[in-house]
Amino acid sequence: MMKFRFRRQGADPQREKLKQELFAFHKTVEHGFPNQPSALAFDPELRIMAIGTRSGAVKIYGAPGVEFTGLHRDAATVTQMHFLPGQGRVLTLLDDDSLHLWEIVHHDGCAHLEEALHFQAPSRPGFDGASGLPSLAHITVVLLVAMGDMAALGTEGGSIFFLDVPTLTLLEGQTLGPDEVLRSVPDDYRCGKALGPVESLQGHLRDPTKILIGYSRGLLVIWNQAARCAEHIFLGNQQLESVCWERSGHTVVSSHSDGSYAIWAADTSDSPTVQPTVATTPYGPFPCKAINKVLWRSCASGEHFVIFSGGMPRASYGDRHCVSVLQAETLVTLDFTSRVIDFFTVHSMRPEDEFDEPQALAVLLEEELVVLDLQTPGWPAVPAPYLAPLHSSAITCSAHVANVPAKLWARIVSAGEQQSPQPASGASSWPITGGRNLAQEPSQRGLLLTGHEDGTVRFWDASGVALRPLYKLSTAGLFQTDCEHVDSLAQATEDDWPPFRKVGCFDPYSDDPRLGVQKVALCKYTAQMVVAGTAGQVLVLELSDTPAEQAVGVASLDLLQDREGFTWKGHERLSPRLGPLPWPAGFQPRALIQCLPPAAVTAVTLHAEWGLVAFGTSHGFGLFDYLRRSPVLARCTLHPSDSLAMEGPLSRVKSLKKSLRQSFRRIRKSRASGKKRMVAGSKLQEANAQLAEQAGPQDVEVTPVQRRIEPRSADDSLSGVVRCLYFADTFLRDAAHHGPTMWAGTNSGSVFAYALEVPAAVAGGEKRPERAVEAVLGKEVQLMHRAPVVAIAVLDGRGRPLPEPYEASRDLAQAPDMQGGHAVLIASEEQFKVFTLPKVSAKTKFKLTAHEGCRVRKVALATFASVACEDYTETCLACLTNLGDVHVFSVPGLRPQVHYACIRKEDISGIASCVFTRHGQGFYLISPSEFERFSLSARNITEPLCSLDVRWPCDATRVSHRSRESPKLSQANGTPGIILAPQSRDGSPDPICKEADTLEPPEAMLSPMSIDSATSADTTLDTTGDMTVEDVKDFLGSSEESEKNLRNLSEEEARACAILIK
Repeated sequence: MMKFRFRRQGADPQREKLKQELFAFHKTVEHGFPNQPSALAFDPELRIMAIGTRSGAVKIYGAPGVEFTGLHRDAATVTQMHFLPGQGRVLTLLDDDSLHLWEIVHHDGCAHLEEALHFQAPSRPGFDGASGLPSLAHITVVLLVAMGDMAALGTEGGSIFFLDVPTLTLLEGQTLGPDEVLRSVPDDYRCGKALGPVESLQGHLRDPTKILIGYSRGLLVIWNQAARCAEHIFLGNQQLESVCWERSGHTVVSSHSDGSYAIWAADTSDSPTVQPTVATTPYGPFPCKAINKVLWRSCASGEHFVIFSGGMPRASYGDRHCVSVLQAETLVTLDFTSRVIDFFTVHSMRPEDEFDEPQALAVLLEEELVVLDLQTPGWPAVPAPYLAPLHSSAITCSAHVANVPAKLWARIVSAGEQQSPQPASGASSWPITGGRNLAQEPSQRGLLLTGHEDGTVRFWDASGVALRPLYKLSTAGLFQTDCEHVDSLAQATEDDWPPFRKVGCFDPYSDDPRLGVQKVALCKYTAQMVVAGTAGQVLVLELSDTPAEQAVGVASLDLLQDREGFTWKGHERLSPRLGPLPWPAGFQPRALIQCLPPAAVTAVTLHAEWGLVAFGTSHGFGLFDYLRRSPVLARCTLHPSDSLAMEGPLSRVKSLKKSLRQSFRRIRKSRASGKKRMVAGSKLQEANAQLAEQAGPQDVEVTPVQRRIEPRSADDSLSGVVRCLYFADTFLRDAAHHGPTMWAGTNSGSVFAYALEVPAAVAGGEKRPERAVEAVLGKEVQLMHRAPVVAIAVLDGRGRPLPEPYEASRDLAQAPDMQGGHAVLIASEEQFKVFTLPKVSAKTKFKLTAHEGCRVRKVALATFASVACEDYTETCLACLTNLGDVHVFSVPGLRPQVHYACIRKEDISGIASCVFTRHGQGFYLISPSEFERFSLSARNITEPLCSLDVRWPCDATRVSHRSRESPKLSQANGTPGIILAPQSRDGSPDPICKEADTLEPPEAMLSPMSIDSATSADTTLDTTGDMTVEDVKDFLGSSEESEKNLRNLSEEEARACAILIK
């Protein structure tokens, strides 16, 4: 039973108003590639593309920055999508046989994507009047005819039904059954065998009354819907997969299950046609897999394109995912690393044009989108300005760098252009260019860094809505890996058959798991960065504009310090390559530090002004002077009983059992002590209840008494894991002299503070100082409950975080106050606490676990700008808990400001991947390939702002019957909709809403750095310190709570009705 106490003071109205001007929670945009795509569509008039997913999401893309997102009520798979050309409408078919009409409309001056109507196919027989036709049991294919006013629905039973699209109602009396088609078929072809399901429906470009019908048995019929008769019949005997009708109507191409395709002449008077003009098996004569889809595209030169998917030899290459492009004698087999979902060509759709003349081929794969330029010799791939596969190799960590200087930005872009065979100029041939991006150029540039399992670090432009790839850094070339990567497919010769060509960048396979990047840190002023990996490798790199050939200095640092009784049982260290190595333009290694034992690096920080890098593992932490290439400090943090840290990441079965036993012991101990306190506290509870009845709710504010937190055992497993490292120029020895310091926090609640003696020559130039850097232990703090230390930050005399290296010395930020007393903020998993310096006495604290019942997972300091006053900013502490909630606290007072539900508590990987920015935004993974972007700031919001010119038919009316009360609704991953710019009827932006758009805040005078690292924030998905038994317990929960969450989730999805775009 809860006990209560009472506070007389109420909320300050002025402060509440200020909170509304500073803080606001929005989930703004999803970066990356849609998870589990299942359908594809393209509007050739508007030049926009739609992708449907297995979770029921609808995503529409145009030019970079033009995005629309919607979500079906039911989480069913989108199997087909069809645009109504030029109307901004799309018809979707789900696997539950329901049809949904989406439209981009204007409401209150704003354009938004909205589900207008839906249709559920009836399953009862005889619904079409008294005809007694089979029921519309399962829809296999959809065709839009008559300029999109009518849709033909092919079914599994062989019938074709017709639907009025504007109202989504079935048209009675127009159903075409298989019996009616069989009347036109010769008797010997019928022979009692059914036609099978309708596999394909194709329309005539110039005559909308004609429909080409393909049945599974192989029969092809050109049906005249106006005359209700079959004009031409093609008697195919091979099981049909797909059909393509050439634009003139004279040629029909069919693909079949045996890996063959056939070309039929439709301009002859002989009907039925028994034999095709051409029938070929491209990869025969041995048995081949089915050709799932085929396209025929005509050219004025007479060298027509035949493009098809599948058809590979079953025995030798049956597991390949291929799309073949054939033109005249040229055949290229595009080999992908993931399954082909669908593809289309960008070509002329005007009826007056005689030929298709395809410009580009777009292939949607399960893990990426690939576009080829068909007008350039060699058909090169076109770099995608968005929809890049973030998970081309699995993401293992991420970090954000804000306010990147223009010079560094240009150098990174230049390095990326040099390493890409198609530089940024190739973006002009990107074929999906619909809509207009109305967003202003960002006032500051933001970099998102992602570390990957294959040892690469990718740089992304995170300044706007479109997440654009800039540069890729690879560290694998420095080491001798277990499996040297040899890409035999890329070295195809003329004698190779099939002529494979490897396309795409998705590569889920890693040469060596030890290459995985665990932590990254970047100094944006010196273009130096640190990359730390799974096998204890710490790499210091520097950006160079020219290629170079040089050797890399290697140093080892033993973190065990010859401690006896510990034997490393994990993986071996990576062997570096010796001698000079060639390095392309970009980030080139300057020093390699190898931690011993070679355990995964759990924390890293860089101070380029002092020339120091600090790193930590599950065994301890070290300090390295990379200018002199000499170690400065090594400290072991292992507890005598912490033998688990020596087993490596692959020997955790015993540790899990031990952790579970300890958890159950703590639970039993807590229950036993709770029963003893229950009797003694009964009288106190009665008194509290009487006080609660006497006091009125308008006079007091009720707050629950803090929960009792059980201290953690000193010999808990992995207690020596280093969770955070931090550099600061502050007062540690006495209150009169300040100097460089280094702080380290561990999993057992220990904090170590070292005073550093850094020679002054380090800051003056790049020369190696003769005198070495020295480190002396100044303070050591042990938190009472031994909760893991998540972050450390030093506050100056005004209570503000210290600036980043070089910011103060180069007048890029306000100099810190060195007159007043400094303080250190230590954030553990259970509480935040501020200590005075140099005495290290407690000043302020907030017990988050005791108050809220949750644990801290991610922490960062951020600057929040007011929407009412441009010059007013506050620096606050943003915190993400294990329940997925985001809390914001004032600094240094640690007063709670706001809290929001951000991530589902069951989404453990999403919580572990969260990274905060310096200006109140954040990113977290909602799938292996997508980042969700959110904002805690009322002013600093990055969301789509775009317009789309839509051509409406003269008699078109609004058909939406959905409620529009809620402007933000759930997307595919439980996120609210994106808001798009309003637009007038002629497509121009609405001036009223344009004025209401919030501008980017000016750069703050004080630039607070993230607590985790100098790169504003970072995260690691698979390090030993980030995923704990507590995470698993949080995920499991109780069965009643899980059922309640599912019910709440279904209710929220049921209420979702529209997606607004502002």
